[in-house]
Amino acid sequence: MRPTAPLGPVTRRRPVDDPTVRLFFFHHAGGSHLLYRGWTRLFPEDWDICLLDAPGRGNAQAIPLIDDCADLVAFFDEALAPLLNRPFAFFGHSVGARVAYALTRRLQERARELPLWLGMSSFRAPQPDSTGPSLSRSLRSDTALRDWLTDTGGAPDRLLSDDSLWNAFAPVLRCDLGLADTWDRETPRTPLPVPLTVFGGTDDTVVPLRQLDNWPRLTADYRGLHTYSGGHFYLNDHRERLAGLITRTVLDQLGPPPRV
Repeated sequence: MRPTAPLGPVTRRRPVDDPTVRLFFFHHAGGSHLLYRGWTRLFPEDWDICLLDAPGRGNAQAIPLIDDCADLVAFFDEALAPLLNRPFAFFGHSVGARVAYALTRRLQERARELPLWLGMSSFRAPQPDSTGPSLSRSLRSDTALRDWLTDTGGAPDRLLSDDSLWNAFAPVLRCDLGLADTWDRETPRTPLPVPLTVFGGTDDTVVPLRQLDNWPRLTADYRGLHTYSGGHFYLNDHRERLAGLITRTVLDQLGPPPRV
């Protein structure tokens, strides 16, 4: 293993060229790979942990924002393709869960290798004939959007109270919220042939637990709902527990090691 400078949409703090598993982490709306800062050390050393940045933030900040759902999935498909040559799994939080789900659909449609497992955290499952929110959150005024983020705990207080930080953050957040609210209007297709586990915070007011109820319909192998104390960013307080569950679940999909 050798350290690699984190450039572009994929950050690998501890790159492994011939890993047992590649595990990809997709971040939340308005966020970056920094949501998963410190997670790499929680997984086996022969796993390649890949922290992703959507265009316009983090280590992909120089890439223009993408405000179209299909284009964003195509972007990640192209970026990750060279790394999908080993067994891999996806975990996504908030809108990152929707990106991971849609990318898996794209891989299936193109008869490509599928993830060993999908982890869907704190994002509502697509509903049949859903019309989505009556008004996309991305279209709210600055005041209304800041109030919503304050009420839901969707952003740090410092970011909401500092105008210069807010002005830099708001376009990225609006882009991601527009994607999330548009995607919610898609009608689910046939269940994915991929094991899928759902995660949520017991006190999440952005995505209450009841909004996770439809995920079992979207997979032929539902692995259950795991809840943790906390709000929309519950995972910040439960990293070790989450990493342990993810590791056990993915290892179960790999099966026993071959006999020598």
